[in-house]
Amino acid sequence: MSRPDDGALWRPTAPWEHLKRRAAVLADIRAFFAEREVLEVETPSLAGATVTDLHLASLRSELRYGGRTQAFFLQTSPEFAMKRLLAAGSGPIFQICKSFRDDEVGRLHNPEFTMLEWYRPGFDHHRLMDEMDELLRRILGCEQAERLTYGAAFERHLDLDPHNVSTGELQAAAGASGIDLSPSASESMDRDDWLHLLLTHAVEPHLGVGRPTFLYDYPASQAALARVRDDDPPVAERFEVYLDGVELANGFHELSDAAEQRRRFEADLEARRRAGLPTPPVDEHLLDALAFGLPDCAGVALGVDRLVMAVLGVDDISQVIAFPASRA
Repeated sequence: MSRPDDGALWRPTAPWEHLKRRAAVLADIRAFFAEREVLEVETPSLAGATVTDLHLASLRSELRYGGRTQAFFLQTSPEFAMKRLLAAGSGPIFQICKSFRDDEVGRLHNPEFTMLEWYRPGFDHHRLMDEMDELLRRILGCEQAERLTYGAAFERHLDLDPHNVSTGELQAAAGASGIDLSPSASESMDRDDWLHLLLTHAVEPHLGVGRPTFLYDYPASQAALARVRDDDPPVAERFEVYLDGVELANGFHELSDAAEQRRRFEADLEARRRAGLPTPPVDEHLLDALAFGLPDCAGVALGVDRLVMAVLGVDDISQVIAFPASRA
């Protein structure tokens, strides 16, 4: 009997030495939180509601029980359920779990991926950045991270004030940066779309070179699930972490106002309707938990696969997971 070729599709894509290193990273993460008495938790991968974010696509399933069929969704992150635990009095918690996002396949993406998410009652986003920095230095052996506001990053790399610049100036900056869009694509974009395009194409490639960069205090219009601070102009108390131009994590000083959270969900759903996208049910369990009382806290989600890629110095996610979607 002939032996299979090295490229046989039943084989894992990641070498054994990479998978062993991955296991060591996961063990070190758990040790990091055990030393700080942060409780490891587990929450459902399938739930009856999911994110409303315009830029995330959930995987939908149907469950039959009790004589009826109900739509369930594979979670894009464990955030909503973890906030329910926080409202119930869990104290500081973390989770390492599988998360799922449709239409995300590539060098840095797999539809099923591993997320590290943790929440710290009593922390704001700056204190959580401190702890994230400690974790990165422990896992990566890197220098202390650079910290840069969103506004300072745009001024440094594009000579623009993103909080006050006009949409026309953003379009001109995109053209000057060599970003070529069709007229139809340009016409459908709003101000935040242009900011995001410039961030990903003209700013992000310069972030985290040689050491991690924390980008923080985003425009209030990009608050997502973060609190908005009443500065002039107002800013969202959120941060992202970059290494060598790649986003590793996204964190918030968490919004705790149930009415404001519902308003944001409804605005998301309206934007999804206009874009012709599915409109999933709002997570009423989360809103009930916020109404009961979420402690003042900060939380962050970190992509474990990308972290392991950085540890190993590889540039494709298939090198750090056993079976990507193409072999699942």
